[in-house]
Amino acid sequence: MPQLSSSISERLYSLDVFRGTIMFMLIAEAAGFHHNVLELSQNTLLEPIALQLHHHPWNGLRFWDLIQPFFMFIVGVAMPFSLRKRLATGTRNSATRHILKRCFLLFSFGVLLHCVYSHALVWELWNVLVQLSFTIIIAYAIMGMSYKNQIVISVALLMLTELLYRSYDPEAPYAEGHDSFGSYIDMLVMGKINSGYWVFVNFIPTAAHTIWGVLCGQFLMQNKSAAHKLRYFLIWGTSILIIGIVLDILNITPIIKRIATSSFTLASGGLAILTLSFFYWFIDIRANHKKWGAVFSVVGTNAIFIYLFAETVGVQWFRDFGLIWTHGLLAPLGVSETLILVLNSLVVLFIFWFITYFLNKKKMYFKV
Repeated sequence: MPQLSSSISERLYSLDVFRGTIMFMLIAEAAGFHHNVLELSQNTLLEPIALQLHHHPWNGLRFWDLIQPFFMFIVGVAMPFSLRKRLATGTRNSATRHILKRCFLLFSFGVLLHCVYSHALVWELWNVLVQLSFTIIIAYAIMGMSYKNQIVISVALLMLTELLYRSYDPEAPYAEGHDSFGSYIDMLVMGKINSGYWVFVNFIPTAAHTIWGVLCGQFLMQNKSAAHKLRYFLIWGTSILIIGIVLDILNITPIIKRIATSSFTLASGGLAILTLSFFYWFIDIRANHKKWGAVFSVVGTNAIFIYLFAETVGVQWFRDFGLIWTHGLLAPLGVSETLILVLNSLVVLFIFWFITYFLNKKKMYFKV
């Protein structure tokens, strides 16, 4: 097991800001901002920028494709800090029970969210929380191993993904459509396939994101200089990113978010490490975290709660309720419908943010 410094007992503030920033973007989507801003920018110079807030249809990489990998990665980064805190007051068995309980709840919440989306009882396993429940268990099971062994296992998961897809269809393992290994498993497990080509088995390759997050968290806890840690993050992040891009350019394995190809996992994982490097350098090393950092970090203090709240109550009720006021006040002034929708989504986003601010102010935290 990697040797960790006993002098670092709390998570670095950069991790809270990183996590809060990711959650802020997720609740912005739930508020309708991404969809509405794309509608507003149709046939304008802003449309290519607005498209970055939506997933790439197949082979390629957009900004929004990075949010789930970043979320899974930052959860992994926090795990060594959380485990140390639990072991200080309990046993390894109690920590394991907590992890299993947490993963069960995440899995259940993910399934229930699909019921909310469908307005019916459904058995669908494509939500990020379901995926996260599996990647956490995998990362936790091996986090006591050496760095080398954890890296080997993460690479083995990517190789396993390659093997499964290429064995299922040697001629066109990553062709766009539903005829893939992932869709085959979906039919076995759920009896259905996703219209957007998302697949349940994405948790196998993307477990690497959480494992790499754990490795970065363990490395941050080492008694080494900040410059040493930053240098290693930059080297590894850049290397992994380049490997992922090269695999795509050489047409070995295309970068496809929807089925989490190995090249996508590598490219997004490398960018996650580089993004962590930036937050660590800018916030913890240079101490630039005053008021602006708190704007995002408060969202991360109740991350799962606000995500569930935004995806249920927010989507089902807040958008329409806010529109009563925004449309009623702005339509008589001649403001266009599309702009009203964008402004309404910003109002709803502010309400989501204020809820997290209020809960943090009152020190009310909903832990999973």
